[in-house]
Amino acid sequence: MQKLENNVVHLIPMGLEHVEGIYEATQDKRIWEHMSVDLTEKSRVLQYVQDALQKREHGTDIAYVIINKKTEKIIGATWFLDISKQHKRLEIGSTWINPIYWRTNINTNCKYLLLKYCFEELDFNRIQIKTGHENFRSQKAIERIGGVKEGILRSHMIRKEGILRHTVLYSIINEEWAKVKKHFEVHLLN
Repeated sequence: MQKLENNVVHLIPMGLEHVEGIYEATQDKRIWEHMSVDLTEKSRVLQYVQDALQKREHGTDIAYVIINKKTEKIIGATWFLDISKQHKRLEIGSTWINPIYWRTNINTNCKYLLLKYCFEELDFNRIQIKTGHENFRSQKAIERIGGVKEGILRSHMIRKEGILRHTVLYSIINEEWAKVKKHFEVHLLN
């Protein structure tokens, strides 16, 4: 597993040494409105990290902590999910960021590093990103970085509060990466 970084963020594979920093970053309830987890209790953070380590060991997922390079503090997390080396695809998801950093260049820089690694280092064919049908902020962000909306998975999930969620599915494929990368570098990373 590789650490990914630029002049804005470090993405470091999640480990038990990150529990305290994750817990500190998770205390704003707004983070969890559209998420399937709620990490406002330390015991849940510990379970979250242990789950991440187990999935990494099985080769299905890799979780990263997001560290703000200016403060060197954990401000969120993002995952590679449903990794299929055979089919050269994965999903970027389960991303959460402390609201202090919403509407900043943090998430954009994270997605750029993740996509660049997937297409240029792993030589993957397809990266998908999913979000809830009511999470319009996330949908706009995915579209802004070049995600192509493929459709809606109806009645796809049951959220933590028992509400049905339809899932909006986006992807970026290898053939689109050069154009998407240029868009990032010209318009989004500054």
